[in-house]
Amino acid sequence: RVDKNSNLHFLIGKVSFTAQQLAENYAAALDEVLRAKPNSSKGRYIQKAVVSTTMGPGIQVDPNLVREPSAN
Repeated sequence: RVDKNSNLHFLIGKVSFTAQQLAENYAAALDEVLRAKPNSSKGRYIQKAVVSTTMGPGIQVDPNLVREPSAN
């Protein structure tokens, strides 16, 4: 779902998921967003990514560095 500021919000897991499962889901979600990018879109399509719990503080993640899922 995209809000009025063009921010995309989605779930990648639950507290019960392992770090590996969360990393795999994050990579799959990122790949899906990039796959849905319109051909007419120019420049950086994803400018930043922030991961957080529902009410917790966000942790910024560089979407350009994460390509292979890993638990690190």
